[in-house]
Amino acid sequence: MGSEHGTAPLAERLRAQGLRLTPQRQQVLAAVAALDHATPEAIGARLREQAGPGGAAPDTSTVYRTLELLERLGLVWHTHLGKGAPVYHSSEHPHLHVVCASCGEISSADPGLLDAAAERLAADLGFTVDVGHVALSGTCRRCREAGTENT
Repeated sequence: MGSEHGTAPLAERLRAQGLRLTPQRQQVLAAVAALDHATPEAIGARLREQAGPGGAAPDTSTVYRTLELLERLGLVWHTHLGKGAPVYHSSEHPHLHVVCASCGEISSADPGLLDAAAERLAADLGFTVDVGHVALSGTCRRCREAGTENT
């Protein structure tokens, strides 16, 4: 876990809410940072793998509750990338998600790509786009060139 995903911001935000910095909270945040775009199940699996056969890892409900808390604290975001469970990622580097409907590849893109659309939505509808939750579906270059587009 790099310094940008250190425990200091987590500890400070927890203390501000009157909460404790627990090993489980640290472990879940570290797993989110390491896995980048991971479902709660994938995060739990990583924690079980890290704990080893005799080790203790947070159970699934603890992982879900911790992710909800980390999101309330502004440390992680969730995004729905289509069918299935949402994926979680660090909120430190805002980005939008581009998902290939053919192969399932997930790419991150600069949120500035949506600036004009976001401005238009704000002007026309008074709507503010939350880029951390944006996922665009389409076909990646590799699938398009291979002719395997999902139609």
